[in-house]
Amino acid sequence: MGVIDSLNETSNKAIDVAEVYYKKTQEYYRLKVFQQLTMTTGMLLKMAVMGGLAFLALMFITVAGVVFLANVINSLVGACLIAGALFVVFLIVAYVLRSKIDSMLVRKLSDKFFN
Repeated sequence: MGVIDSLNETSNKAIDVAEVYYKKTQEYYRLKVFQQLTMTTGMLLKMAVMGGLAFLALMFITVAGVVFLANVINSLVGACLIAGALFVVFLIVAYVLRSKIDSMLVRKLSDKFFN
């Protein structure tokens, strides 16, 4: 009977160790998820604030540039067309570089996510 009692005691210890390991792993993943959610929320909030401010700045700069260009070429419609064409050129460049932008984004986010 000594061997059976010894095996029973060893298996009980193994079960206890496994339960502790399970609980610690569960705590670790809970903390990891919290960290990732916090980082993601912070990043999205920063992007929203900075993107909004950048959009406002771009609008003011565009309006000022159109007014200045209209005074230079004496045509408000021509200045608006030139500004619109410039934005279309920026859009085309961004579209052509979209795969590089995606890979850069994945690289940056994977560093934060997996470390």
